[in-house]
Amino acid sequence: MAGLEKKSRVLGQEERRRVAYHEMGHALVAASLPGVDPVHKVSIIPRGVGALGYTMQRPTEDRFVLARHDLANRIAVLMGGRASEALIFDGEVSTGAADDLQRATEIALQMVTRFGMDETVGQRTYSAAPHPFLGTPAGGVEASDTTEREIDVAVRDIITKAFEQATAILRTRRTDLDEGGRLLLAQETLTVDQFPAIRPVTKQPETVG
Repeated sequence: MAGLEKKSRVLGQEERRRVAYHEMGHALVAASLPGVDPVHKVSIIPRGVGALGYTMQRPTEDRFVLARHDLANRIAVLMGGRASEALIFDGEVSTGAADDLQRATEIALQMVTRFGMDETVGQRTYSAAPHPFLGTPAGGVEASDTTEREIDVAVRDIITKAFEQATAILRTRRTDLDEGGRLLLAQETLTVDQFPAIRPVTKQPETVG
């Protein structure tokens, strides 16, 4: 599921440490929030085209309708890697969150332009019409310049709140973050049985935003 191992891709010690904390950040935020798929495995073994590590989540049920807080929590999980890096490395972030930021932006943009989930922008659709043959969104936003600015601000605010939420969770779970990072560096791959801290918590914290 995560792609083939890239045994030829050898990371330096500091890079491995950064990747370990990045992935553990994803895992702990996912374990701390409702409405997201539970973590199955965390690894810092490079795989696929560009992945230096991965956090594997598996759904426990089919879901066809998602509430706003479900989508916001998924964005928080995506921002957990960067939040962890910022927390551990004194605010110094890296390029490792590029894919996370892209996915987070895509979700936030759909929340605002397709699902009408921002009060300022309003409850209407601003996404371009679906392709008549493929039945999929054509991409882009159909709105005035003023509304496009509001959309930009709304998307930024959603992602900013998700980052702040992820940071707050990881500050609270700093002991688990350090222990998980240490174990990942030693073992390279962890399952929920090997590190129970990444199991979904019983008492869920409130969402932000």
